[in-house]
Amino acid sequence: GAGQLTGMGYLKGNQTQLGFLYPKSTDFIFSVIGEELGFVVAGSIIILYVVLITKSISIAKTARDELGSLIASGITGIFFFHMIENIGMTIGMLPITGVPLPFVSYGGSSLLSNFVMIALLLNISGRRQKNIFIE
Repeated sequence: GAGQLTGMGYLKGNQTQLGFLYPKSTDFIFSVIGEELGFVVAGSIIILYVVLITKSISIAKTARDELGSLIASGITGIFFFHMIENIGMTIGMLPITGVPLPFVSYGGSSLLSNFVMIALLLNISGRRQKNIFIE
C-alpha cells in the first residue's frame, strides 16, 4: 500500500490528511496506522493480536471448570471476530461495519469492555490452581 515498509511519517499520510478516510480514529484506524507508520508497525499489531488470541485459547483449555472455559472461549471469539472484521474492513475484503479494533480504536465503551474481558481472562487464569486456604 501507500505506507510501504516504514510508512509516510506521523500525520503525513495522503489518504488521512486529505480526508478520504472519514472515521479515521475509529473504524479505519488500521489503515491509518498502515499508511503513516508502515507495514512494520501494522504487522507488529497483528502479531500482538495473535499472541493475545493464543494466550486466550490456552487459558480456555486450562481453565479449572467448564464455565471458565466457556467464558474464555467466548472472549477469545469476540477478540478474534473484532480483529478479523476490522482489519478485513480496512483492506476492503469485508463490508464496512462499526466494529472497532480492540485496544486501538478510539472509543470509551469499547476500550472499557475490552479491559473487562482481559480482567475476566486474568481471573480465569489465576483460578487454575486449587486454593489451599479454603477447605
